[in-house]
Amino acid sequence: MDPHHLRLLRELGERGSVAAVAHALHITPSAVSQQLNTLQRSARVPLTERSGRRLVLTEAGRALAAAAVEVMTALDRASRAVGDYLDDPGTPVRVAAFHSAGLTWFAPLINKLAETGGPPVRCADEDVAHADFPALVGDHDLVLAHRLAHSPPWPADRLAVVPLIWEPLYVAMPAGHPLAGRDPLTASDVAGAPWISVHRGFPLEGVLTAIAAAAGRPLDITHRINEFTVAASVVASGAALALLPGRTTVPDPRLVLRPLADLPAGRYIDVLARPETLHRAAVRTVLETLRTIAG
Repeated sequence: MDPHHLRLLRELGERGSVAAVAHALHITPSAVSQQLNTLQRSARVPLTERSGRRLVLTEAGRALAAAAVEVMTALDRASRAVGDYLDDPGTPVRVAAFHSAGLTWFAPLINKLAETGGPPVRCADEDVAHADFPALVGDHDLVLAHRLAHSPPWPADRLAVVPLIWEPLYVAMPAGHPLAGRDPLTASDVAGAPWISVHRGFPLEGVLTAIAAAAGRPLDITHRINEFTVAASVVASGAALALLPGRTTVPDPRLVLRPLADLPAGRYIDVLARPETLHRAAVRTVLETLRTIAG
């Protein structure tokens, strides 16, 4: 049964006529009658009857009208509960991020929110392929995701996408490497060195493929490491080169980062969420704090 139809039945019982109901609800008497007829079709016994020229409730109609009061009360209570939930600035917010974003922003986000009396956050790191980021919004309120410029866009038909930053990708090498003095480099300069790549299916693999294509030779992939801090330590040892992000890489005096002049590379870092999640005041506070820190 439609709650609106139940309300009309209740109003008829209390106001005494179809005309009075129509006047109170700012609709036409015929609309009231049509909707009451729709309600009647869902009932097994008559709900209304004629008493002279007036339409009145039967005994069954009065019982249903009484039940409608309970329904209206429950719906109002539910509406208020939803409103309180959406407006509560202290509701915990679940935030997920890939490793380098979590390393860079989790601690400042937690500290800033604590300083300003913001909502508590529940942080989690998620190391997934590009195509798997959208699914994370089912388990987290805000998801920090990254994609390359040539990667497919996020499915905006079912996600809210908030751009955070554009981050360049640089070639990382030991500070004493023969190429460290060149700025910038070209793909041909770096193609002959051993390389660290990410695991297959992860975004940065496409950039290494582009470097190989620009240099006209395949790269010698000697290691596959997703975690940038681990890759940085291997690079610092002199074992291989790697691509590292320009803004979320932890500064290390053992490393030098250089751009590629003929193949500028970078990635978008975005925040993904279910559209309805952004209606929550606590989530909006965390999102704005995150944007301030990243900016």
